[in-house]
Amino acid sequence: MILFLALLFVAVAIAGFCALLIFWPLTLVHLRDRHPQLHASLGEAAFANPAALWWVLRGGYRSAGDRNLDGLATPARVSLYTILLGLAAAGLLWLWSEAFP
Repeated sequence: MILFLALLFVAVAIAGFCALLIFWPLTLVHLRDRHPQLHASLGEAAFANPAALWWVLRGGYRSAGDRNLDGLATPARVSLYTILLGLAAAGLLWLWSEAFP
């Protein structure tokens, strides 16, 4: 049963990844069109750049003061947290299943 719950948390992480694939490119396009200086600070390949993902994870987009950017970046941030928490919970449940068979 514990491994089944761990698999469900992996499914939650996959759902978060799907949401990230929707909202993160939209956020980057908005940055490119409306905030070129912020977009330039994230680098050329910001889609897979860990520094850019850390920027959205810590909420660096709020410094722009753009409500439209907040509306695109906040779901990307929530999806990143969903991925991280889902994988962490699945890992903990897997360790629990190994420790207490």
